[in-house]
Amino acid sequence: MQIRYLVALSLFSQFAMAGEPPADTVSQCLVEPPVPRPEAPVSGNAINKQLISISSESSEAQMGKEAKFQGNVTFKQGQRRIQADEAILNQQDEKLDANGNLVFQDSMFTVTADSLVARMKSNSATLKGAQYWLHGQQVHGDAKKLEITPNNNLLLTDTNFTTCPPDDASWLLEANKIKIDSSDEWGEIWGAKLRIGGIPVLYIPYMTIPVSDKRKTGFLFPNFSTSTTNGVEVSIPWYWNIAPEYDLTFTPNIMSNRGLFLKTEFRYLAGEAQQGKVNVEYLGDDQKLTGHPNRYLYHWEHQGAIDENWRVLANYTGVSDNNYFNDLPSDVARATDNQISRVGEISYFQQNWNTSLKVQDVKVLGETQEPYQVMPQFSFNYSSPDMWRNLDFAFHSEVSNFEHTSTKKGYPTATRVHLEPSLTWPIYGPAGAFVSEVKLYQTNYWQRDNRLQPELASHVSRTIPQARLYGQINFERHTKLFDENYRQTLEPQVQYLYVGYQDQSDIGIYDTAALQDDFYGLFRDRRYSGLDRIANANQVTVGMTSRLYDSHNEEQMKFSLGQIFYLEDNKVSLNPNLVEETPSFSVLAAEMDAKLYQDFYFSGALQYDTKEKDNKKTEVTLDYRPGANQLVQLSYRYVPDLLNTNTNNRVDISQAGLRTAWPVRDDLYFVGSWYYDLKEHRSVEAYTGFQYESCCWAVRLSYHYRINTNYDDKFDPVDDRAQFESGFYLNFMLKGLGGSGPLGVSKMLDQGLFSYRKPLYLKN
Repeated sequence: MQIRYLVALSLFSQFAMAGEPPADTVSQCLVEPPVPRPEAPVSGNAINKQLISISSESSEAQMGKEAKFQGNVTFKQGQRRIQADEAILNQQDEKLDANGNLVFQDSMFTVTADSLVARMKSNSATLKGAQYWLHGQQVHGDAKKLEITPNNNLLLTDTNFTTCPPDDASWLLEANKIKIDSSDEWGEIWGAKLRIGGIPVLYIPYMTIPVSDKRKTGFLFPNFSTSTTNGVEVSIPWYWNIAPEYDLTFTPNIMSNRGLFLKTEFRYLAGEAQQGKVNVEYLGDDQKLTGHPNRYLYHWEHQGAIDENWRVLANYTGVSDNNYFNDLPSDVARATDNQISRVGEISYFQQNWNTSLKVQDVKVLGETQEPYQVMPQFSFNYSSPDMWRNLDFAFHSEVSNFEHTSTKKGYPTATRVHLEPSLTWPIYGPAGAFVSEVKLYQTNYWQRDNRLQPELASHVSRTIPQARLYGQINFERHTKLFDENYRQTLEPQVQYLYVGYQDQSDIGIYDTAALQDDFYGLFRDRRYSGLDRIANANQVTVGMTSRLYDSHNEEQMKFSLGQIFYLEDNKVSLNPNLVEETPSFSVLAAEMDAKLYQDFYFSGALQYDTKEKDNKKTEVTLDYRPGANQLVQLSYRYVPDLLNTNTNNRVDISQAGLRTAWPVRDDLYFVGSWYYDLKEHRSVEAYTGFQYESCCWAVRLSYHYRINTNYDDKFDPVDDRAQFESGFYLNFMLKGLGGSGPLGVSKMLDQGLFSYRKPLYLKN
């Protein structure tokens, strides 16, 4: 004989999956049932094939009629068990009655009840006065009556559930009736009343919830905030589960100072290996700006693999104005993003070669002169490692067509064909490395419509050779510092680079810019990105890196220092009208990462002009990180003579910052940051936030003050816009009732213009 109705109860094990706590709080938050649970789950089919064993202190039975069991009655079937003081099994009616300290248990959940009545013919059961606990989760609750229907559905009458511990009434959802549909795996709730701190705050006549990991259409938790520019903001997201491969989130965002801001995000899956999303945002009649303009955004991104060899990528964004991201809380980009990338690419990969076809357009917000568009670019790359006697061969080629949106104003367009073969002979070993490389740049340009730049030639053929020699030696020694044993390395590096010269003033600038002169940049073979300018070189780079390892072979310090010595002057520049300085050596670049003492970490980078005795760039951070979510960071950065793209003026940046995250208690965290402009003598950003997170709910209250990045656009003049913005933000979540997951201290550290960047690669 098998008790088939037990299978239906296993459906309840997935109830309120959203209530699962984060991994780091499971041990503190789990609500354990009153009896030990089985250790390993067994599938339903396997359980049905297992025999049932019944034990009790005493029993009375009539063959084929009725059997009575009394005293510590236990029914066992695999991992499932029913315990009761008394049980009666009626074989004629196929009915089981059990009562007195009744406990039902399987590998997934535990139910205690006053009584149980089960009918095997109809595959149904009723438990009265039930209390349930889900194993491994926080969910538990009471039910006056729990029924298992012949269709294996569950009906709970006069019931409730929560994810809080039994002695914590932070929140409780009460309901007149809950129905769990076993086929659709959805729960329907009638007469739901939400209590927070014992006080009823919300009544919902009817709602549905998922009882598995399936998605469900419905409202998500609202968000609240206030700011000096947008006023009071209230957003109520609505989620639509269209199909297993499609969903949509629609978010009305009411801003008292601007109006109704509508956001829509549509996500899709295209087979097993491709995915994408479409965003549409719209604010009609912006009340904050003169003329009440309409503001909007549209965005599409797609990526994935067609098969083992083909890859596709697409990303396109359009906005109504330059200050869209500065003014509105978009889901696509942050206020610190000033570039919009529009790219479409399809690629094919094989073991030794790949090819791709790409179109690209980059819009720089606030810039009057737009970059060139790549329409299109075809590239082919081939590599043959160890082609002959440890000799590596590589070949890069591309055909690019550059267009411009302002061609009618006289901006030239061009087609570029570039071939770049190279031979490399690398030698690597424990004692060091030696790499010799020869490369050839062969480029042809066909330039058109050069009315604004008549100096550009209609056709240019450029051939430039390059040779590079790089060597590194590894020395190490054992040393003792502060009574600790260490292994110190000394890694001197030398590179000789020769690049031939050719006059390139008759070539336009289509995709080229100057590269950063940090320590690793000293050993590059290029001064400019892109291919429109290939700077001549006859130079030697000398550098050194020293590392310090502790007895566990973990890196505790790294220091690098280097400089380029020019044997010939650079004759190639981005702007032929400007005479660039031709020093005999580059800036002295230094970088250092170190664990100073226990939980103190230092990171710094310096670029120093040894000829002019002038500091060209400085970045310094000092971290104190004694544990998880414990941080105090002091930072300073100095960058002189930086171009302000808004005003085209040169400015010096000198900023100091403080960022901290610290637990006030086990469940309460503080996060704060402050950045001060030492040149302008003003705060540029301040952030203060408190987050409380318990086992069953979380709340974050924060204050933000920051400088606005205002660009010129077709609406209000920049001078009329607010230079600074401040506001309060409130995020609230009940665990087990949806939401976006734990708020997280790390997310608070990423708030604002200066998001936290752990500056070290050293292990803690």
